[in-house]
Amino acid sequence: MKKYFIFAITLSALLALALVSGCPKKPAPTGAPSSPVSSKPAPSQPAATSTPAGQPSTPAEQPATPAEQPVAATPETPVHPEKNPPGDIPDTQVFITYKSSAGMYSLKAPEGWARTESGTDVKFVDKFDGEQVAVTMTQKAPTLESVKTEQLAALEKNGRAVKVTKVESMKMPGGLTAIAVSYTSNSDPDPVTNKQIRLENVTYYYYMPGMLAALTLWAPLGADNVDQWKLISESFKWS
Repeated sequence: MKKYFIFAITLSALLALALVSGCPKKPAPTGAPSSPVSSKPAPSQPAATSTPAGQPSTPAEQPATPAEQPVAATPETPVHPEKNPPGDIPDTQVFITYKSSAGMYSLKAPEGWARTESGTDVKFVDKFDGEQVAVTMTQKAPTLESVKTEQLAALEKNGRAVKVTKVESMKMPGGLTAIAVSYTSNSDPDPVTNKQIRLENVTYYYYMPGMLAALTLWAPLGADNVDQWKLISESFKWS
């Protein structure tokens, strides 16, 4: 009886041990970290920069750019005269009398030439030939010396490769006296071909108290307009 009791206790212990060892382990709760992780972020390291070969590593090492120097304007060179220049005003040319009420003058101009008016001033143009009157207000009558020092300086400054050939005083009909300046210059470039031609010009200065009129005539150098220009210049009158 005693042996049976011991055997029963031993059998019960073995059964209990087998039950305990066969039970599955509980899984760890989901979302739980498998190992501790620090909540502090790792300190960031500055990004490495690369410098292109041949370039200084800092802006201070770059050479300073020299200041730009002004470039002097190159004076225009006189163009060669045409061998057979156009521009002769025909002997049969008809002239009309133009009157300027604003400028208080009148003179003859070739009929059919394109006319442009601006206040007291007027311009007549036909190809490379032209006639222009420009009026300025002044109380000082021009002299040969004043024209040489003042008007010639303006011509050379505003013209194209101007070369003065003569300055003279001339008696005109009606008791007028004009100071005439003869010179050569380059024309403005042709808007299509960019070609320039050499021009001959004469500017006549007429004075009346308070007003000075400058009559300029031009044509290709070598053109024969002596008689026509004489007709125009002697037709100028103050009204």
